[in-house]
Amino acid sequence: MSKYPDNIVFNYEDNEFDAYKKEYPTSTTSQKFSIDVIDKSLPHECIKHFETQIKELQQTYKKIKEEYEWTELIYKSDYRFKPDVGSIYHLYQKKDKTNFLSIIEPDSWNQNYIGSFRLLSFGKWKKV
Repeated sequence: MSKYPDNIVFNYEDNEFDAYKKEYPTSTTSQKFSIDVIDKSLPHECIKHFETQIKELQQTYKKIKEEYEWTELIYKSDYRFKPDVGSIYHLYQKKDKTNFLSIIEPDSWNQNYIGSFRLLSFGKWKKV
């Protein structure tokens, strides 16, 4: 087998000319090529989208946490009746710093008023 000159691209393993298969130029007359620089940074719109979603999630988290804390506070308070779903009840603080739930409205007496709440069907209390 004769050896081809260096400027000829011949693959001896496959026994063929394979200059057309190469990803790089194989002669001085080949078309110039350059590597494309790919910008892998996030686009501005994409960053704003994720920032907005994070802010929304933070607001939702704060709202859920507040709802949970109010519900927990009411369930830990003192009451001697079974609350009806959909009814409004009022939370007060006694002088000994314990809380109690009542049906009496804050205008009707002089107690340390915390807030008014409605019992929802799934056991959660909603501040009104």
